[in-house]
Amino acid sequence: MPFAQFDRSKLNILPLNERIHDIDISVIKSLDDPIPDYEHPALDPIARDVVAARRQHDATVLMMYGAHVIRTGNGLHMIELMKKGLVTHFATNGAGSIHDFEFSLIGATCESVAKYISEGQFGLWTESGRINDIIREGVQDGLGWGEALGRYIWEQKLPNREKSVLGMGYHLGVPCTVHIGVGNDIIHEHPNCDGAAMGQASYTDFLIYTQSVTGLENGVFLNFGSAVAGPEVYLKALAMARNVAHQEGKKIAHFTTAVFDLLAIEQDADFSAAPPKTDPRYYFRPWKTILARTVADGGKSYYIQGEHQKTVPHLARKILALDK
Repeated sequence: MPFAQFDRSKLNILPLNERIHDIDISVIKSLDDPIPDYEHPALDPIARDVVAARRQHDATVLMMYGAHVIRTGNGLHMIELMKKGLVTHFATNGAGSIHDFEFSLIGATCESVAKYISEGQFGLWTESGRINDIIREGVQDGLGWGEALGRYIWEQKLPNREKSVLGMGYHLGVPCTVHIGVGNDIIHEHPNCDGAAMGQASYTDFLIYTQSVTGLENGVFLNFGSAVAGPEVYLKALAMARNVAHQEGKKIAHFTTAVFDLLAIEQDADFSAAPPKTDPRYYFRPWKTILARTVADGGKSYYIQGEHQKTVPHLARKILALDK
């Protein structure tokens, strides 16, 4: 006998114009805007590796990012790297796609969790839930999550579509994929959420992502602030790509990885091996997965501590300056 399930038809869904937004689109910085000072010795070699990957080797440069990267206004810097062909694939989690969509639609995003969870209203906003219908329609056309949402943002001419990573990815033909966890995102609360369509869309994106990873030899993998989805999706995709490469007598071993996050790790730390299990940092997945294990056969890795509103634009501007 099936267990009792929550009745979503009882939910009260309100329009976004009744939500108090913590962030508006003015946070997005253009390439000419001043940015906070920031320095790190790894930025220059990473920028050189990105340019070499694209201009010398025609290899994959994949940037995976958490939702805070979008919330802190880095979209236009990411789009410029996309336009120049310097990043060939962008990947995010479900929340990253929701912030992108809300910026595109209303020029604002981010609600007070403390306020709205107390009221029982957190995440229950009509326009945000529209993403569920967009994804379902995209699945019917054989699209993944990122392309389906990007298509809607671009073809429906949402007011801020040219500041949307997903919208510009669709317009420019650059893969932008979305890697969800069931129950992780506000749109999963909504009555129109279709678990089958949601899973199909994100799994399609996983296969698109894995295809990009097949081109990672001599390439670069950048992970900005994604402590779980970033390393875990990358790990499985790399296993699949290497499995096929080994059968073909090829290798995916010589590439650069870089993790950009807030955790304080000394600059001279040895990333060639994961910390011991007695060290709490062992459970920081980006270290053992991205910085150590997956580059052990010939790659190199860097860890850069810093806020995303500093690290993303500084790296992007160094890459663009080198490519002139």
